[in-house]
Parts: sequence; structure tokens; C-alpha cells
Amino acid sequence: MSLAISNTALLQARLWYAQRISAMVLGLCVAIHLFIMFYAIRGGLTAGEILGRTQGNWLFAIFYEVFVLACFVHAPIGLANILRENFPRSSGLIVLPWVLAVLILVLGTAAVIGVFTGGVGR
Repeated sequence: MSLAISNTALLQARLWYAQRISAMVLGLCVAIHLFIMFYAIRGGLTAGEILGRTQGNWLFAIFYEVFVLACFVHAPIGLANILRENFPRSSGLIVLPWVLAVLILVLGTAAVIGVFTGGVGR
């Protein structure tokens, strides 16, 4: 019993750290993203011009994929905690954070690839 408790505590500690570290990455990504948006809008760039500048830009793709990966880590852990606290006896809900994680990873990465390759709106 003691081993099971320590494994659970260790897992919870690792999840806590993963969520806090991903929150730090997300905070930085959001700040950079907002700065870029305000800069682009102030300069009068249209959406088409912005997409034209992002096509083939590896720095853009890497930055936004880091953003996607931070969301992939952060959001499902938070959802799992919310579900565990509000529905402690419902083990069937444990699949929802996994579904969210897969959706964030697949759809976020598809968006990054689409903007990088210019496949948006085709």
C-alpha cells in the first residue's frame, strides 16, 4: 500500500511540475504572440500579407509548434484535475483529457503545417 501511495504522489508531483512549466512556456508564447499581432496590425498588414510572411518561415513554425506542445501538456492535466475533483467516482471520464490532448496535438500541428506550407484556404 505504501508503494502505491508513493507512486501516486510521485506521479502527481510530476504532473504538477509539468503543468507549471508548461504554464510558463504558454505565458511567454502568449506574450510574444500578442506582441507580434499588435506589431502587425499597427503596421497595417492584412491577413494575407501575414500569411505570406509566415509561409516557409521555420522560426514561425518552430515557435508555434512549441506553443502547441505547451497546450498539449497543460490543458489535459488541468482538465483531468477538474474532472477528478468534481467527479471522484467516475473513472469513465478519464478518457476526456486524452481526447483533448490528441485534438490539441493533431489540430494544432495541422494548423502550423498549413500556415507554414501555405495550405491554408486551398
